[in-house]
Amino acid sequence: MARPSLPAKRGLAALLAAATAVSGAALLAPGTSSASSHREAPYTQGDPAIDNTDTYAFVSPDDPNSVTMIANWWPNEEPTGGPNFYPWDPQAAYDINIDNNGDAKADITYRWTFKDIDKRGTIKNGGADGSILYANGPVTSLDDENLLFRQTYDLTVLRQGAASQTVISNAPVAPDNVGKATIPDYTALRKAAVRTIDVPTGKAQSYVGQADDPFFLDLRIFDLLYGGNLSEKGFDTLSGYNVNTIAYKVPKAAVVANGDSKANPVVGVWATTSRKKTRVFAETGAAPGAARPANDARDASVESGDFVQVSRLGNPLVNEAVVPAQLKDYFNRSTPTQDPVLLPEVQDPEVPTLVEGIYKVPNPNKLPNPAAAKRNDLSAIFLTGFSKKVFAGTTFGGIGKGVLDADLNSLDLNAVSPNPTPAEYLRLNVNVPPTAATSPTFSRLGALGGDLAGYPNGRRLQDDITDETLLAAEGALLGQDKAILKVIGSLDGVNGNDRPFLSEFPYIADPHSGSDPRKGQTPVMFKQNFTTSKGRVMTNVSNISPAAPGGFVQLYRIDADGSSHGLGSMTLDASGTSSVTKVFPLPVGSKVTLNYRVFPLRGSAAGENRGVPTTITVK
Repeated sequence: MARPSLPAKRGLAALLAAATAVSGAALLAPGTSSASSHREAPYTQGDPAIDNTDTYAFVSPDDPNSVTMIANWWPNEEPTGGPNFYPWDPQAAYDINIDNNGDAKADITYRWTFKDIDKRGTIKNGGADGSILYANGPVTSLDDENLLFRQTYDLTVLRQGAASQTVISNAPVAPDNVGKATIPDYTALRKAAVRTIDVPTGKAQSYVGQADDPFFLDLRIFDLLYGGNLSEKGFDTLSGYNVNTIAYKVPKAAVVANGDSKANPVVGVWATTSRKKTRVFAETGAAPGAARPANDARDASVESGDFVQVSRLGNPLVNEAVVPAQLKDYFNRSTPTQDPVLLPEVQDPEVPTLVEGIYKVPNPNKLPNPAAAKRNDLSAIFLTGFSKKVFAGTTFGGIGKGVLDADLNSLDLNAVSPNPTPAEYLRLNVNVPPTAATSPTFSRLGALGGDLAGYPNGRRLQDDITDETLLAAEGALLGQDKAILKVIGSLDGVNGNDRPFLSEFPYIADPHSGSDPRKGQTPVMFKQNFTTSKGRVMTNVSNISPAAPGGFVQLYRIDADGSSHGLGSMTLDASGTSSVTKVFPLPVGSKVTLNYRVFPLRGSAAGENRGVPTTITVK
């Protein structure tokens, strides 16, 4: 593959970040933007309603006798995306799957299916002409008459060897958070949408609706390291965007093999989406309603036949950054029983090779650890889980002594599965107690940071998957140089979500409102100051209102073609009203167009405020 030309003299952080950017660019189609599994495959990027974005599985922080599973769909939901917003597809099946006996097959499937209740075309709203509105007045309850479009769902449990059972029927979906005029109190609607049911081992809870996208990272790393300006890193690119979410909390005895968490503590978890196999579109010029299925507001096609899988997500970043582009659609329709075909991609990842080839940072495949050549460490993360038997090579490969030489999350810890089939999905040991986010032992790096309650033991909302994955790829489990690992561990500069997570079910943060300030708006006022003397430019920002203590500014040069190039960032003073002064040389008589971007909060691009481009002549 052709390698871009990048400045040679950069620190280690630059080298590693650039290599990651190059690797990601090789896997992404031109012009796409993706995260854990956001628009990562050719088919799903054109069918966002069924596109799995992230899957989470963790012991509930406020109820350690239960497990919470969260699966998200429909990436990059702009809160103002009306008039239709982001409905669940009534012709699809949204599943969370459990393997508890190590055969790489779903022993339990929780399936959510949906129905539309569409009142936009009723006589009340204009007969055949109907209404264009999602709601025609403030919505204060889930059954508010003002809510013209709503959805309900059924939850069906499918168990191997048993008849399927519908445990929730016609439950309300929390509506999209379209704006304050329509949804004055989303929190109240979210709470009302939680359904609690009795199950044989206790009580379970289900929530379906919209939520803040909990994945956090700086996606601009894929732009060849921010165009060469490292000062620009540190923005949560997904801040301000929402997803469709399903959260399900269930007693741990309900998901482990034989209901015995002591004997069988580990479960595999992954999410999938399926569509009916055949889709027939309405003829050109067909009358209204000619192709409208029952309980479905669409009028373009009818689907029929058995469900076939079209999207899949277990571990984060697998289809994004491990599976080659030509196999991404295949992976989305494959099952965990087919995952051994991925072993070569896991054992020879592209990122470390690029890092070494371009920047001479040692490839961990060449470390003296005998497991390094075959990257059994990565196989354990993605395909087997960790146990002392895995480390010793009894059940897989062998890793040797290391950070995760522990009986953590391999299904070989289960009495029912002493020799489990390697498979790609999250593995959660339900007997590892949760670590409070406020605890000094909590680590955003999960098990790699010494916190065994976090990834790759399941996945919590707070786990910093980007840094954890890069740490693992660069040999964190193989004795890689600690200086290298220290740099990688804070690589993208985004260490947490833009919104705090909830302390109670469904834990995921409420969605952003269509009324929230969006990127490019300017709710913060400020003054740009530019002076020149003796071939030098002196510049800063002052009069920031409202004050933004803890914020910072970035200076940009605007070229004739409209492109911008970062010239560095500056912190604000203690009052949050002015930046430090930046001084730099330019040829006398030259002209330059500059502007500032003010960020009231570090770590979120959603608060960006742009100044007017100003052209000055250097004196």
